[in-house]
Amino acid sequence: MGEEVEFRSNGDKATGYFASPAQPGPGVVVIQEWWGLVPHIRDVCDRFAAAGFAALAPDLYHGKVTREPDEARKLVMEMQLDQASREIIGAAQWLLDGGRTTGDRVGVVGFCMGAALALYAASLSDRFGAVSAFYPTFARTEYAKPDHSKIRGAVLGHFAEHDHAYTRERVDQLARELDGSAAAVELHWYDGADHAFFNDSRPEAHRPEAAQLAWQRTIDFFNTHLRAASGASR
Repeated sequence: MGEEVEFRSNGDKATGYFASPAQPGPGVVVIQEWWGLVPHIRDVCDRFAAAGFAALAPDLYHGKVTREPDEARKLVMEMQLDQASREIIGAAQWLLDGGRTTGDRVGVVGFCMGAALALYAASLSDRFGAVSAFYPTFARTEYAKPDHSKIRGAVLGHFAEHDHAYTRERVDQLARELDGSAAAVELHWYDGADHAFFNDSRPEAHRPEAAQLAWQRTIDFFNTHLRAASGASR
């Protein structure tokens, strides 16, 4: 369904996987887990396109992918946070340019490392009207001291009961940081689930019921906050 594309990123060139819906719809930037732009992330883009969204996943590792945790950890540490955030924002701008999407803002969804990057990018740019963050791992972005109070879009968070990537206290802190700035905030906990519960390519972690609920919440959330804005902008 999708294709490899090239887009501009702060004067440089970046690449990604783009899936387009049958009819014009809102745009969504999809941000990878620490494995890279693997088939699972491409499939997520295809699923968004089937649901009526134009979805672009920027390749933040520039062609590198892995299935090994040690290698993934190395790739995360090698990733330049400033460059990654520019590429995410560049992907959003590419979606907004050239009539590829409806509306004047896009959504952003991320998983694990990508969820923290989604929140970080949304704190840096007003191009994002809605954020869906799946079990964010904040460690990689913490040293940049992201100011989540600068997020102006709506925020939807998905957190797993048995996930050790964050604590209840850390999620409560995020809620306080978003209070009064984000357009709307929904933070959900998934009982019995662990990290990566949405990833159906990892049967040891995948929880189908939680994944389906989180997906439907994300689609409904983006429909509410992106399609309403699209209608208002026309």
